[in-house]
Amino acid sequence: MRRGAAFALVGSFALVVPLVGVEEPAAETLLAAGPFLGVAAVALLVRPGQVFFELFAWPADRRDGRLYGLAAFALATAGLAVLVVGFGLPEHVFVATVLLLAVGNVAGQAVRWATDSPLLAIAGFVAGGCLAASAGQLFTVWLTDPGVTWQVGAFLAASGTLAAALVRETLFRRDDALVVVSVALLLWMLAALAGDVTATRIGVALGATALLGYTAFALGTASIPGMLTGALLVFLTIVLGGYGWFAMLAAFFAVGGLSTKVGYERKAERGVEQENDGARDTGNVLANSLVALVAVLAVPLGSELGIAEDVFLYAFAGAVAAALADTLSSEIGAMYDQPRLITSLEPVEPGTDGAVTWQGTVAGVVGAAVVAAVGVSAGIGTAGVAVVLFAGTVGMTVDSVLGVVLEGPVLGNQGVNFFATLAAAIAAATVTVSAGVSV
Repeated sequence: MRRGAAFALVGSFALVVPLVGVEEPAAETLLAAGPFLGVAAVALLVRPGQVFFELFAWPADRRDGRLYGLAAFALATAGLAVLVVGFGLPEHVFVATVLLLAVGNVAGQAVRWATDSPLLAIAGFVAGGCLAASAGQLFTVWLTDPGVTWQVGAFLAASGTLAAALVRETLFRRDDALVVVSVALLLWMLAALAGDVTATRIGVALGATALLGYTAFALGTASIPGMLTGALLVFLTIVLGGYGWFAMLAAFFAVGGLSTKVGYERKAERGVEQENDGARDTGNVLANSLVALVAVLAVPLGSELGIAEDVFLYAFAGAVAAALADTLSSEIGAMYDQPRLITSLEPVEPGTDGAVTWQGTVAGVVGAAVVAAVGVSAGIGTAGVAVVLFAGTVGMTVDSVLGVVLEGPVLGNQGVNFFATLAAAIAAATVTVSAGVSV
Protein backbone atom coordinates (compact mmCIF):
# COMPACT_ATOMS: atom_id res chain seq x y z
CA MET A 1 0.00 0.00 0.00
CA ARG A 2 2.84 2.40 0.82
CA ARG A 3 4.59 1.62 -2.45
CA GLY A 4 1.35 2.05 -4.40
CA ALA A 5 0.63 5.40 -2.77
CA ALA A 6 4.18 6.56 -3.45
CA PHE A 7 3.91 5.63 -7.13
CA ALA A 8 0.55 7.43 -7.29
CA LEU A 9 2.25 10.57 -5.94
CA VAL A 10 4.86 10.35 -8.70
CA GLY A 11 2.10 9.76 -11.24
CA SER A 12 0.38 12.96 -10.15
CA PHE A 13 3.27 14.87 -11.74
CA ALA A 14 1.48 14.12 -15.03
CA LEU A 15 -0.90 16.95 -14.17
CA VAL A 16 2.00 19.37 -14.64
CA VAL A 17 1.98 18.76 -18.42
CA PRO A 18 -1.36 20.47 -19.20
CA LEU A 19 -0.27 23.37 -16.99
CA VAL A 20 2.87 24.03 -19.02
CA GLY A 21 2.25 27.07 -21.18
CA VAL A 22 5.77 27.95 -22.34
CA GLU A 23 6.02 28.50 -26.10
CA GLU A 24 9.74 27.72 -26.31
CA PRO A 25 9.91 23.97 -27.27
CA ALA A 26 13.06 23.21 -25.30
CA ALA A 27 11.74 24.84 -22.14
CA GLU A 28 8.36 23.20 -22.55
CA THR A 29 9.96 19.78 -22.95
CA LEU A 30 12.10 20.33 -19.87
CA LEU A 31 9.14 21.43 -17.76
CA ALA A 32 7.00 18.48 -18.91
CA ALA A 33 9.59 15.71 -18.63
CA GLY A 34 11.79 17.27 -15.93
CA PRO A 35 9.90 16.05 -12.84
CA PHE A 36 9.99 12.46 -14.06
CA LEU A 37 13.66 12.68 -15.05
CA GLY A 38 14.40 13.97 -11.57
CA VAL A 39 12.57 11.05 -9.99
CA ALA A 40 14.51 8.61 -12.20
CA ALA A 41 17.82 10.17 -11.17
CA VAL A 42 17.00 9.94 -7.48
CA ALA A 43 15.79 6.37 -7.89
CA LEU A 44 19.16 5.31 -9.31
CA LEU A 45 21.15 7.12 -6.60
CA VAL A 46 19.46 6.01 -3.38
CA ARG A 47 20.57 2.87 -1.59
CA PRO A 48 18.82 0.19 0.49
CA GLY A 49 18.02 1.32 4.00
CA GLN A 50 17.20 4.88 3.03
CA VAL A 51 13.61 6.01 3.50
CA PHE A 52 13.10 6.80 -0.18
CA PHE A 53 14.36 3.36 -1.19
CA GLU A 54 12.19 1.48 1.30
CA LEU A 55 9.14 3.43 0.20
CA PHE A 56 9.38 2.55 -3.51
CA ALA A 57 11.21 -0.78 -3.58
CA TRP A 58 9.74 -3.85 -5.22
CA PRO A 59 11.06 -7.20 -3.93
CA ALA A 60 13.30 -7.44 -7.02
CA ASP A 61 14.62 -3.93 -6.30
CA ARG A 62 15.73 -5.09 -2.87
CA ARG A 63 17.66 -7.96 -4.45
CA ASP A 64 19.28 -5.62 -7.00
CA GLY A 65 19.97 -2.82 -4.53
CA ARG A 66 18.55 -0.24 -6.96
CA LEU A 67 15.09 1.20 -7.60
CA TYR A 68 15.04 0.00 -11.18
CA GLY A 69 11.24 -0.34 -11.18
CA LEU A 70 10.68 3.31 -10.25
CA ALA A 71 13.45 4.52 -12.56
CA ALA A 72 12.01 2.66 -15.55
CA PHE A 73 8.50 3.94 -14.84
CA ALA A 74 9.73 7.55 -14.49
CA LEU A 75 11.85 7.37 -17.65
CA ALA A 76 9.00 5.86 -19.67
CA THR A 77 6.65 8.58 -18.46
CA ALA A 78 9.22 11.25 -19.28
CA GLY A 79 9.43 9.81 -22.79
CA LEU A 80 5.65 10.06 -23.15
CA ALA A 81 5.82 13.68 -21.99
CA VAL A 82 8.26 14.35 -24.83
CA LEU A 83 5.75 12.77 -27.24
CA VAL A 84 3.14 15.21 -25.94
CA VAL A 85 5.32 18.26 -26.53
CA GLY A 86 6.94 17.32 -29.79
CA PHE A 87 4.88 14.65 -31.53
CA GLY A 88 1.23 15.34 -30.85
CA LEU A 89 0.32 12.77 -28.21
CA PRO A 90 -2.86 14.32 -26.75
CA GLU A 91 -2.33 15.71 -23.29
CA HIS A 92 -5.52 14.13 -21.94
CA VAL A 93 -4.32 10.71 -23.19
CA PHE A 94 -1.00 11.19 -21.40
CA VAL A 95 -2.67 12.20 -18.14
CA ALA A 96 -5.20 9.36 -18.35
CA THR A 97 -2.51 6.75 -18.96
CA VAL A 98 -0.31 7.75 -16.05
CA LEU A 99 -3.15 8.22 -13.55
CA LEU A 100 -5.02 5.03 -14.41
CA LEU A 101 -1.92 2.99 -13.71
CA ALA A 102 -0.74 4.87 -10.63
CA VAL A 103 -4.11 5.26 -8.89
CA GLY A 104 -5.47 1.95 -10.15
CA ASN A 105 -2.56 0.20 -8.49
CA VAL A 106 -3.40 1.79 -5.15
CA ALA A 107 -7.04 0.77 -5.45
CA GLY A 108 -6.10 -2.77 -6.42
CA GLN A 109 -3.68 -3.05 -3.50
CA ALA A 110 -6.35 -1.78 -1.12
CA VAL A 111 -8.77 -4.48 -2.25
CA ARG A 112 -6.02 -7.11 -2.16
CA TRP A 113 -5.25 -6.10 1.43
CA ALA A 114 -8.90 -6.70 2.38
CA THR A 115 -9.54 -9.92 0.43
CA ASP A 116 -7.70 -12.82 -1.17
CA SER A 117 -9.88 -12.76 -4.30
CA PRO A 118 -7.75 -12.00 -7.40
CA LEU A 119 -10.88 -11.11 -9.34
CA LEU A 120 -11.92 -8.47 -6.80
CA ALA A 121 -8.39 -7.05 -6.76
CA ILE A 122 -8.52 -6.63 -10.53
CA ALA A 123 -11.97 -5.08 -10.25
CA GLY A 124 -10.54 -2.60 -7.73
CA PHE A 125 -7.68 -1.74 -10.09
CA VAL A 126 -10.08 -1.22 -13.01
CA ALA A 127 -12.57 0.85 -11.00
CA GLY A 128 -9.96 3.05 -9.32
CA GLY A 129 -7.95 3.53 -12.50
CA CYS A 130 -11.01 4.33 -14.58
CA LEU A 131 -12.23 6.98 -12.13
CA ALA A 132 -8.78 8.58 -11.84
CA ALA A 133 -8.27 8.63 -15.60
CA SER A 134 -11.71 10.14 -16.17
CA ALA A 135 -11.14 12.85 -13.58
CA GLY A 136 -7.66 13.62 -14.91
CA GLN A 137 -9.00 13.99 -18.43
CA LEU A 138 -11.79 16.30 -17.31
CA PHE A 139 -9.18 18.50 -15.64
CA THR A 140 -6.92 18.42 -18.69
CA VAL A 141 -9.69 19.07 -21.20
CA TRP A 142 -10.96 21.96 -19.09
CA LEU A 143 -7.51 23.54 -19.35
CA THR A 144 -6.46 22.70 -22.90
CA ASP A 145 -9.00 21.13 -25.27
CA PRO A 146 -12.72 21.73 -24.72
CA GLY A 147 -13.45 19.84 -27.96
CA VAL A 148 -12.96 16.46 -26.24
CA THR A 149 -16.24 15.26 -24.73
CA TRP A 150 -16.55 13.54 -21.39
CA GLN A 151 -17.94 10.48 -23.20
CA VAL A 152 -14.71 10.12 -25.14
CA GLY A 153 -12.77 10.56 -21.91
CA ALA A 154 -14.80 7.83 -20.20
CA PHE A 155 -14.32 5.51 -23.18
CA LEU A 156 -10.56 6.03 -23.14
CA ALA A 157 -10.38 5.64 -19.37
CA ALA A 158 -12.23 2.30 -19.41
CA SER A 159 -10.34 0.98 -22.44
CA GLY A 160 -6.98 1.98 -21.02
CA THR A 161 -7.62 0.52 -17.57
CA LEU A 162 -8.77 -2.83 -19.00
CA ALA A 163 -5.71 -2.90 -21.25
CA ALA A 164 -3.41 -2.02 -18.34
CA ALA A 165 -4.92 -4.75 -16.17
CA LEU A 166 -4.39 -7.24 -18.99
CA VAL A 167 -0.75 -6.29 -19.59
CA ARG A 168 -0.02 -6.34 -15.86
CA GLU A 169 -1.49 -9.83 -15.50
CA THR A 170 0.44 -11.05 -18.53
CA LEU A 171 3.80 -9.54 -17.54
CA PHE A 172 5.61 -8.99 -14.26
CA ARG A 173 4.01 -6.32 -12.09
CA ARG A 174 7.35 -4.55 -11.92
CA ASP A 175 7.13 -3.76 -15.65
CA ASP A 176 5.06 -0.59 -15.20
CA ALA A 177 7.23 1.13 -17.81
CA LEU A 178 6.07 -1.25 -20.53
CA VAL A 179 2.48 -0.97 -19.32
CA VAL A 180 2.40 2.83 -19.42
CA VAL A 181 3.97 3.01 -22.90
CA SER A 182 1.75 0.31 -24.45
CA VAL A 183 -1.44 1.76 -22.96
CA ALA A 184 -0.54 5.29 -24.07
CA LEU A 185 -0.04 4.14 -27.66
CA LEU A 186 -3.32 2.21 -27.59
CA LEU A 187 -5.25 5.20 -26.26
CA TRP A 188 -3.58 7.50 -28.80
CA MET A 189 -5.01 5.29 -31.53
CA LEU A 190 -8.43 4.96 -29.88
CA ALA A 191 -8.65 8.73 -29.38
CA ALA A 192 -8.37 9.12 -33.15
CA LEU A 193 -11.03 6.44 -33.75
CA ALA A 194 -13.50 7.30 -31.00
CA GLY A 195 -15.70 9.70 -32.97
CA ASP A 196 -19.16 10.19 -31.45
CA VAL A 197 -19.26 7.57 -28.70
CA THR A 198 -22.40 7.66 -26.58
CA ALA A 199 -22.90 7.40 -22.84
CA THR A 200 -25.50 4.65 -23.33
CA ARG A 201 -23.11 2.43 -25.24
CA ILE A 202 -20.37 3.00 -22.69
CA GLY A 203 -22.72 2.08 -19.84
CA VAL A 204 -24.00 -1.04 -21.59
CA ALA A 205 -20.45 -2.02 -22.53
CA LEU A 206 -19.25 -1.71 -18.93
CA GLY A 207 -22.17 -3.77 -17.66
CA ALA A 208 -21.72 -6.48 -20.30
CA THR A 209 -17.98 -6.55 -19.69
CA ALA A 210 -18.42 -7.04 -15.95
CA LEU A 211 -21.12 -9.70 -16.36
CA LEU A 212 -19.34 -11.77 -19.00
CA GLY A 213 -15.98 -11.42 -17.29
CA TYR A 214 -17.34 -12.69 -13.99
CA THR A 215 -19.26 -15.50 -15.69
CA ALA A 216 -16.20 -16.69 -17.63
CA PHE A 217 -14.09 -16.67 -14.47
CA ALA A 218 -16.76 -18.38 -12.35
CA LEU A 219 -17.39 -21.13 -14.91
CA GLY A 220 -13.67 -21.64 -15.47
CA THR A 221 -13.90 -21.08 -19.24
CA ALA A 222 -11.13 -18.49 -19.18
CA SER A 223 -8.06 -17.71 -17.10
CA ILE A 224 -7.76 -14.24 -15.59
CA PRO A 225 -5.65 -12.92 -18.50
CA GLY A 226 -8.04 -14.63 -20.94
CA MET A 227 -11.01 -13.09 -19.15
CA LEU A 228 -9.44 -9.62 -19.33
CA THR A 229 -8.68 -10.07 -23.03
CA GLY A 230 -12.30 -11.01 -23.69
CA ALA A 231 -13.53 -8.12 -21.55
CA LEU A 232 -11.49 -5.58 -23.54
CA LEU A 233 -12.71 -7.08 -26.83
CA VAL A 234 -16.33 -6.94 -25.67
CA PHE A 235 -16.02 -3.33 -24.50
CA LEU A 236 -14.46 -2.11 -27.75
CA THR A 237 -16.91 -4.10 -29.87
CA ILE A 238 -19.99 -2.62 -28.21
CA VAL A 239 -18.74 0.98 -28.22
CA LEU A 240 -17.20 1.06 -31.70
CA GLY A 241 -19.29 -1.60 -33.43
CA GLY A 242 -22.70 -1.95 -31.86
CA TYR A 243 -24.97 -4.30 -29.99
CA GLY A 244 -25.44 -6.66 -32.93
CA TRP A 245 -21.68 -7.01 -33.33
CA PHE A 246 -21.42 -7.77 -29.63
CA ALA A 247 -24.16 -10.43 -29.85
CA MET A 248 -22.08 -12.40 -32.36
CA LEU A 249 -18.96 -12.13 -30.21
CA ALA A 250 -20.91 -13.14 -27.12
CA ALA A 251 -22.25 -16.20 -28.96
CA PHE A 252 -18.69 -17.27 -29.70
CA PHE A 253 -17.50 -16.78 -26.12
CA ALA A 254 -20.54 -18.49 -24.59
CA VAL A 255 -20.98 -21.46 -26.92
CA GLY A 256 -17.26 -21.93 -27.52
CA GLY A 257 -16.41 -21.77 -23.82
CA LEU A 258 -19.11 -24.23 -22.81
CA SER A 259 -18.16 -26.64 -25.60
CA THR A 260 -14.73 -26.94 -23.99
CA LYS A 261 -16.39 -28.28 -20.84
CA VAL A 262 -18.63 -30.77 -22.68
CA GLY A 263 -17.19 -34.28 -22.28
CA TYR A 264 -14.05 -32.85 -20.71
CA GLU A 265 -13.23 -36.03 -18.78
CA ARG A 266 -13.60 -38.15 -21.91
CA LYS A 267 -11.35 -35.78 -23.84
CA ALA A 268 -8.85 -35.82 -20.97
CA GLU A 269 -8.71 -39.62 -21.13
CA ARG A 270 -7.86 -39.33 -24.82
CA GLY A 271 -5.26 -36.64 -24.18
CA VAL A 272 -7.02 -34.09 -26.40
CA GLU A 273 -8.48 -31.80 -23.74
CA GLN A 274 -7.98 -28.04 -23.62
CA GLU A 275 -5.09 -27.34 -21.28
CA ASN A 276 -5.45 -25.42 -18.01
CA ASP A 277 -8.66 -27.31 -17.14
CA GLY A 278 -10.40 -25.86 -20.17
CA ALA A 279 -9.73 -22.22 -19.22
CA ARG A 280 -8.64 -20.31 -22.32
CA ASP A 281 -5.80 -17.83 -21.95
CA THR A 282 -4.92 -14.55 -23.64
CA GLY A 283 -3.15 -16.15 -26.59
CA ASN A 284 -6.08 -18.41 -27.37
CA VAL A 285 -8.64 -15.60 -27.10
CA LEU A 286 -6.59 -13.23 -29.24
CA ALA A 287 -5.84 -15.89 -31.87
CA ASN A 288 -9.56 -16.38 -32.39
CA SER A 289 -10.64 -12.74 -32.01
CA LEU A 290 -7.83 -10.48 -33.24
CA VAL A 291 -9.09 -10.34 -36.83
CA ALA A 292 -12.58 -9.48 -35.59
CA LEU A 293 -11.13 -6.74 -33.37
CA VAL A 294 -9.27 -5.21 -36.33
CA ALA A 295 -12.55 -5.16 -38.26
CA VAL A 296 -14.20 -3.26 -35.39
CA LEU A 297 -11.37 -0.74 -35.16
CA ALA A 298 -11.48 -0.21 -38.93
CA VAL A 299 -15.14 0.84 -38.92
CA PRO A 300 -14.43 4.53 -38.08
CA LEU A 301 -11.90 4.59 -40.94
CA GLY A 302 -14.33 3.22 -43.49
CA SER A 303 -15.58 6.55 -44.79
CA GLU A 304 -12.04 7.93 -45.11
CA LEU A 305 -10.90 4.80 -46.95
CA GLY A 306 -13.94 4.74 -49.18
CA ILE A 307 -15.03 1.34 -47.87
CA ALA A 308 -18.61 0.72 -46.80
CA GLU A 309 -19.19 -0.27 -43.17
CA ASP A 310 -20.98 -3.40 -44.40
CA VAL A 311 -17.66 -4.84 -45.56
CA PHE A 312 -16.19 -4.60 -42.06
CA LEU A 313 -19.38 -6.03 -40.55
CA TYR A 314 -19.23 -9.12 -42.75
CA ALA A 315 -15.50 -9.50 -42.20
CA PHE A 316 -16.15 -9.39 -38.46
CA ALA A 317 -19.02 -11.87 -38.69
CA GLY A 318 -17.03 -14.23 -40.91
CA ALA A 319 -14.06 -14.22 -38.54
CA VAL A 320 -16.26 -14.90 -35.50
CA ALA A 321 -18.17 -17.63 -37.38
CA ALA A 322 -14.89 -19.33 -38.28
CA ALA A 323 -13.66 -19.12 -34.69
CA LEU A 324 -16.81 -20.77 -33.35
CA ALA A 325 -16.94 -23.32 -36.17
CA ASP A 326 -13.34 -24.36 -35.53
CA THR A 327 -13.85 -24.49 -31.76
CA LEU A 328 -16.95 -26.69 -32.01
CA SER A 329 -15.47 -28.95 -34.67
CA SER A 330 -12.42 -29.52 -32.46
CA GLU A 331 -14.18 -29.89 -29.12
CA ILE A 332 -17.05 -32.05 -30.35
CA GLY A 333 -15.02 -34.01 -32.88
CA ALA A 334 -12.44 -34.89 -30.21
CA MET A 335 -15.01 -37.10 -28.46
CA TYR A 336 -15.47 -39.42 -31.48
CA ASP A 337 -13.37 -42.18 -32.96
CA GLN A 338 -11.99 -42.68 -36.47
CA PRO A 339 -10.85 -39.16 -37.33
CA ARG A 340 -9.26 -38.69 -40.74
CA LEU A 341 -6.80 -36.22 -42.18
CA ILE A 342 -8.67 -33.62 -44.19
CA THR A 343 -6.11 -33.71 -47.00
CA SER A 344 -5.91 -37.46 -47.61
CA LEU A 345 -8.78 -38.96 -45.56
CA GLU A 346 -6.21 -41.24 -43.97
CA PRO A 347 -7.33 -42.61 -40.54
CA VAL A 348 -5.27 -41.10 -37.72
CA GLU A 349 -5.26 -40.92 -33.93
CA PRO A 350 -7.59 -38.47 -32.13
CA GLY A 351 -5.90 -35.15 -31.57
CA THR A 352 -3.78 -35.31 -34.72
CA ASP A 353 -3.35 -31.88 -36.31
CA GLY A 354 -5.67 -31.54 -39.29
CA ALA A 355 -7.80 -34.54 -38.33
CA VAL A 356 -11.58 -34.24 -38.76
CA THR A 357 -14.68 -36.29 -37.99
CA TRP A 358 -18.04 -35.95 -39.62
CA GLN A 359 -19.59 -35.23 -36.22
CA GLY A 360 -17.14 -32.41 -35.58
CA THR A 361 -17.64 -31.01 -39.07
CA VAL A 362 -21.40 -30.91 -38.60
CA ALA A 363 -20.96 -29.24 -35.21
CA GLY A 364 -18.67 -26.66 -36.82
CA VAL A 365 -21.18 -25.83 -39.55
CA VAL A 366 -23.85 -25.46 -36.86
CA GLY A 367 -21.55 -23.07 -34.98
CA ALA A 368 -21.09 -20.92 -38.07
CA ALA A 369 -24.87 -20.98 -38.56
CA VAL A 370 -25.38 -19.78 -34.98
CA VAL A 371 -23.17 -16.74 -35.56
CA ALA A 372 -24.88 -16.06 -38.90
CA ALA A 373 -28.31 -16.22 -37.27
CA VAL A 374 -27.26 -13.96 -34.39
CA GLY A 375 -25.85 -11.58 -36.99
CA VAL A 376 -29.39 -10.76 -38.05
CA SER A 377 -29.47 -8.53 -34.96
CA ALA A 378 -26.72 -6.45 -36.61
CA GLY A 379 -28.78 -6.05 -39.77
CA ILE A 380 -27.45 -9.02 -41.73
CA GLY A 381 -30.14 -10.15 -44.19
CA THR A 382 -30.94 -13.53 -45.76
CA ALA A 383 -28.15 -13.29 -48.33
CA GLY A 384 -25.80 -12.10 -45.62
CA VAL A 385 -26.58 -15.14 -43.46
CA ALA A 386 -25.45 -17.36 -46.34
CA VAL A 387 -22.26 -15.28 -46.70
CA VAL A 388 -21.39 -15.65 -43.02
CA LEU A 389 -22.15 -19.38 -43.05
CA PHE A 390 -19.94 -19.79 -46.12
CA ALA A 391 -17.11 -17.78 -44.59
CA GLY A 392 -17.26 -19.69 -41.31
CA THR A 393 -17.05 -23.00 -43.16
CA VAL A 394 -14.13 -21.71 -45.21
CA GLY A 395 -12.29 -20.69 -42.05
CA MET A 396 -12.92 -24.06 -40.40
CA THR A 397 -11.61 -25.87 -43.49
CA VAL A 398 -8.53 -23.64 -43.74
CA ASP A 399 -7.79 -24.35 -40.08
CA SER A 400 -7.80 -28.10 -40.72
CA VAL A 401 -5.68 -27.83 -43.86
CA LEU A 402 -3.11 -25.60 -42.16
CA GLY A 403 -3.07 -28.08 -39.28
CA VAL A 404 -1.81 -30.73 -41.70
CA VAL A 405 0.53 -28.58 -43.74
CA LEU A 406 2.02 -25.99 -41.38
CA GLU A 407 1.14 -26.69 -37.75
CA GLY A 408 4.14 -27.87 -35.79
CA PRO A 409 7.18 -27.04 -37.90
CA VAL A 410 5.97 -23.58 -38.98
CA LEU A 411 2.93 -22.48 -36.97
CA GLY A 412 1.56 -23.19 -33.54
CA ASN A 413 -2.11 -23.84 -32.91
CA GLN A 414 -2.77 -20.18 -32.17
CA GLY A 415 -1.12 -19.10 -35.41
CA VAL A 416 -3.28 -21.57 -37.32
CA ASN A 417 -6.40 -20.18 -35.62
CA PHE A 418 -5.43 -16.63 -36.54
CA PHE A 419 -4.91 -17.40 -40.22
CA ALA A 420 -8.14 -19.39 -40.34
CA THR A 421 -10.15 -16.44 -39.04
CA LEU A 422 -8.26 -14.14 -41.42
CA ALA A 423 -9.19 -16.37 -44.36
CA ALA A 424 -12.83 -16.32 -43.26
CA ALA A 425 -12.85 -12.53 -42.95
CA ILE A 426 -11.31 -12.13 -46.41
CA ALA A 427 -13.82 -14.59 -47.87
CA ALA A 428 -16.77 -12.76 -46.32
CA ALA A 429 -15.53 -9.32 -47.39
CA THR A 430 -14.77 -10.52 -50.91
CA VAL A 431 -18.19 -12.05 -51.43
CA THR A 432 -19.82 -8.97 -49.92
CA VAL A 433 -18.08 -6.64 -52.36
CA SER A 434 -18.31 -8.83 -55.46
CA ALA A 435 -21.97 -9.84 -54.95
CA GLY A 436 -23.09 -6.46 -53.66
CA VAL A 437 -24.45 -7.89 -50.40
CA SER A 438 -25.47 -5.25 -47.87
CA VAL A 439 -27.31 -4.98 -44.59
